Amino acid sequence: MTEIRKIAVVGTGVIGAGWATRCLTRGIDVVATDPGPDAEAKLRASLDNARPAATTLYGSPNVEPGKLTFVSTVEEAVAGADFIQESAPEREDLKRKLHAQMDAAARPDVIIASSSSGLMPTAIQADCKHPERVLIGHPFNPVYLLPLCEVVGGEKTSADNIKRAMEFYTSIGMYALHVRKEIEGYLSDRLQEAVWREILHLVNDGVATTGELDDAIKYGPGLRWAFMGTNLIFHMAGGDTGMRHMLHQFGPALKLPWTKLEAPELTDELIDRMVDGTQEQAAGKTVKELEKLRDNCLIDIMRTLQKYEIASGKVLAEDEERRKAVR
Repeated sequence: MTEIRKIAVVGTGVIGAGWATRCLTRGIDVVATDPGPDAEAKLRASLDNARPAATTLYGSPNVEPGKLTFVSTVEEAVAGADFIQESAPEREDLKRKLHAQMDAAARPDVIIASSSSGLMPTAIQADCKHPERVLIGHPFNPVYLLPLCEVVGGEKTSADNIKRAMEFYTSIGMYALHVRKEIEGYLSDRLQEAVWREILHLVNDGVATTGELDDAIKYGPGLRWAFMGTNLIFHMAGGDTGMRHMLHQFGPALKLPWTKLEAPELTDELIDRMVDGTQEQAAGKTVKELEKLRDNCLIDIMRTLQKYEIASGKVLAEDEERRKAVR
């Protein structure tokens, strides 16, 4: 794979800023662009807030941080880039037009990845002259810490470019998960959406507050999910005979009305309940303060898992070995 020395970040909101932070920390130059008001100032503020955590987990004393350049047009951003990561708003019409614009301005060998959290890559690449290099690289917030990146190709994406994209994401400390079949929402967001819809029903029906529902996750299944996910944990729930016994024992419960798949209508009352509940949980802390708390907790959890070389801790251990090899 051609060495990636410069990445274009198109769209510098929460996700775009996260990509910029991760790449800069790894010594990769970033050329960023965003049409929003005060976009450069907001990006640099986000970098200042995120850089300490990213450096703690992924920094190296022998790697000089990359250089950030902010430009005013998409064409300027992608012209000399070795890799392009688009993180514009989640609108198919916008992304389709933007990708055609980037495709026309970038070198034909450069991969163009979208941070979309659910749109189909076949639609996004439809107007590109080189659709074979357009794909999805879907990260998770905070991008500068969490390793997962779902890689999804469209109908015209080449297998070689999927491989190249996965190699790049791995090289910057990520866990590249190939979503083998193109599907709306990909994998992780489909799972998150199922939980999210049930949360909205429980709040809407007055069953629980947002705080109580978060407690139901963070003191129980959330801790297990961090290192074994759902399926392996349920396999263990079956005792020595594993998943088969678990399904025989608990399978009948699937017929019970425990969950609702369709989301409730987002009425003003439901929105107010969600806002009031989360504001109470925040307890006066700003989002930036909450981000730092979240980052410190994630670092400690991943460091702990690193000792056991499992899940995100295994990714971190392997990444540190790669970084040692290039010092």
